[in-house]
Amino acid sequence: MAHLRSRRRLALAVPVALSLTASLGFLPAAASAAPRAESAAQAVDAPALSYVVNTKLDRRTIESVKKAVPAAGGTVVVTYEKIGVIVVHSSNPDFAKEMREIRGVQSAGATRTAPLTAAGTTEEGAAQFLSKEQAAKVASASAATPDSEPLEADQWDLRAIGADKAAKINPGSSKVTVAVIDTGVDDTHPDIAPNFSASQSANCDGGVADTSEGAWRPYTADDYHGTHVAGEIAAARNGIGVAGVAPGVKVSSINVTDPSNGLFYPESVVCAFVFAADHGVEITNNSYYVDPWLYNCMDDPHQRAIVDAVNRAQLYAQKKGTLNVAAAGNSNHDLDSDAIVDDSSPDDSTPVERTIDPHECFDVPTQLPGVVTVSSTGVQNVKSYYSTYGKGVVDVAAPGGDRLYQIPDTPSKNGRILSTMPNGGYGFLQGTSMASPHAAGVAALLKSKYPKASPAQLQALLKAQADNTACPASYDQDGDGTQDAVCEGGKYVNGFYGYGIVNALRAVK
Repeated sequence: MAHLRSRRRLALAVPVALSLTASLGFLPAAASAAPRAESAAQAVDAPALSYVVNTKLDRRTIESVKKAVPAAGGTVVVTYEKIGVIVVHSSNPDFAKEMREIRGVQSAGATRTAPLTAAGTTEEGAAQFLSKEQAAKVASASAATPDSEPLEADQWDLRAIGADKAAKINPGSSKVTVAVIDTGVDDTHPDIAPNFSASQSANCDGGVADTSEGAWRPYTADDYHGTHVAGEIAAARNGIGVAGVAPGVKVSSINVTDPSNGLFYPESVVCAFVFAADHGVEITNNSYYVDPWLYNCMDDPHQRAIVDAVNRAQLYAQKKGTLNVAAAGNSNHDLDSDAIVDDSSPDDSTPVERTIDPHECFDVPTQLPGVVTVSSTGVQNVKSYYSTYGKGVVDVAAPGGDRLYQIPDTPSKNGRILSTMPNGGYGFLQGTSMASPHAAGVAALLKSKYPKASPAQLQALLKAQADNTACPASYDQDGDGTQDAVCEGGKYVNGFYGYGIVNALRAVK
């Protein structure tokens, strides 16, 4: 199941703007040189990889670079002229190096370390499905609460941010759409179908948008992450199952999963941001990090190209009026520290342990400029034990669950988040993957109230309505006498909660 793996790898956010320099043209142009003629002779046994080639934005340059691709042993898959990103397949091991020498190319690099034919599975193992017996117990408890959904008694997260009360005032506008960039969404689920927007949905695997009927759905029932996220945002209040934070808004699906290994590669995410922007999506939810690197370091030309390509796409979305919301990560990393050990990258081949500087190596897209970064809390409004954090990085916090240390007084006594699953099911998950859609849902409520708000204004509103939450006096979750994380900052802004925990009720008042 790709997506929880995705948010295990979750990312960072604001400080990147300083290091990435200026918007789409933040990388210096490469030196000019004609490609070597012999580069077209590819090594017969070399594996085919996917690449992003990022160019200056004028059409003449883009066309010139495209013509140079075959000479370097590549084949153009798709060109995003609006942002100067070309997706290429090549078996030439020197392809990226040769393309960097072409006039007008600002960065180029492989988007993976495994061949395009790679296959495998990613074990998720974090879901707990709601049994029929459990569902009956929860439904019985909810029946005593007027105007509640059958399984709402187990949705402590809605009550934690006032979403249950907010729905009675303003459930959100059907003119607002939140696109779930994820493992696909089962739009046939009875709690999702009433609010699903097929015209704003697609499958972007490989970098090319497929809008054919159902292409946006999960490949298998095991790819449940996106369906769970969609329900958290906009499950309808229709007397069935659960409710979403914004049960009146639309939700769409942009599937970015590689079916061979469940990973989210850069070219797929580039496609997703551009597609969302061009199809009038107001908000995207990004509960993942772009594979294969948990952190992309700017001193590596391949990883630098990944940051460049995805940043161009998400900045394009912002300029078109789309707010991008992303999960902070599930590694309990301090993104404002001097060093972090990453032992999970690359995750599509053999990981190599490395120590990185989170101010120079970025979790993408979470740490890109203008993206709202969301940390996770449990029922006690305390940072979840796994949630990544960082002063100046986290913008807001939201319920994501904590199964170990924050157990709610609900029928199932489950500290995780209950939401929709494929094939009409329901289940519990936890992670900043779950926190991000709560924040996206509140952002959708704000957009419903302030339809003319720009992405920057919407982000400011999201921070302003959040409940300021001070650092805890102690954060020794397991009681062993050692602090499990250090929160820096004051009552109004700090590394655990940013500007505070989102508040749906305040958003609609």
